[in-house]
Amino acid sequence: MNGKRVLITGATNGIGRQAALELATMGADLVLVGRNEAKTRRVQNELRALNGGGEIDYLIADLSSMAEIRRVADEFHAKYDRLDVLLNNAGAVFSDYQVSTDGYEMTFALNQLSYYLLTKLLLDTLLQTAKEQGEARIINVSSSAHRNATMRLHNLRDKAGYSFMNSYGASKLMNVLFTYELARRLADTTVAVNAVHPGLVDTGFGHNTGGLWSALIKIAQKLFAISPEKGAETLVYLASSPEVAGISGKYWNEKQQKRSSDISYDREQQQRLWEYSAEVTGVG
Repeated sequence: MNGKRVLITGATNGIGRQAALELATMGADLVLVGRNEAKTRRVQNELRALNGGGEIDYLIADLSSMAEIRRVADEFHAKYDRLDVLLNNAGAVFSDYQVSTDGYEMTFALNQLSYYLLTKLLLDTLLQTAKEQGEARIINVSSSAHRNATMRLHNLRDKAGYSFMNSYGASKLMNVLFTYELARRLADTTVAVNAVHPGLVDTGFGHNTGGLWSALIKIAQKLFAISPEKGAETLVYLASSPEVAGISGKYWNEKQQKRSSDISYDREQQQRLWEYSAEVTGVG
């Protein structure tokens, strides 16, 4: 990974931080995107201490805000003209119905809309890198929670009947639908895009839900969860391995291609999500 630049969202916790650690060890130039500057700077210093040889930079943004995503993209463009790997990892689950600064349900805004908008805004640099270097890669962190989900575009602003599990599953389905549609649109390029289920990982994810669900998530993680090191394996593999060069439009788990849910292969659903995302962001 020497000389290759990787941008990672959600880089200060869990599998994002672990992937950053491993890629830094490989010598990659990293751009960490975090929400809390003090925390992000601590991770930056931690990565620099590894002496992997790569440059470690960071950008600060709340990725549930389209304005902040645009600012991050502008700041990246102002500093860099190369991007080999974009790792869309930032995400959360919200126990109560919340609305983003742009007026959209928070799970959708952070878990999916940020993937779409940041990718689209950085796609020019990814395409140029692929042209000059032979390839570039986009990795979208999804989840097996997508398997029993439906897209739910019709009620993204409807507080009534809100379920954080349904909203989270829907956002992870959207990650897969987005991956497949983007892969098809990039078929004539050497930019590869893939989705990943990292597994149930022992992190702080879901601990903010409160009440019974928070307790159940903690118990499940204690009994069944894998380590962040194990959870990050496929992310690092897709970012760095020559074995996956040219492979695009796939869903991965444990460094293996897997079949995602039947609905995720529905081209009409993929196109509907793309068109909706293009409409609300103004970036088609």
